[in-house]
Amino acid sequence: MYGALWRVLPGPWWVRVLIILVLVAAVLYGLFFYVFPWVSDLVYPQEVTVE
Repeated sequence: MYGALWRVLPGPWWVRVLIILVLVAAVLYGLFFYVFPWVSDLVYPQEVTVE
């Protein structure tokens, strides 16, 4: 899978690495600001007190 992704990306290796870093950053941004808050509204942890 990663080899196929690497072959599909254009440019020399450093451009490919830059594109992959931007894609990973975009996915993480989407997870932290859209997916995780939505999931936290659906999942209600039990009331836990730590003493």
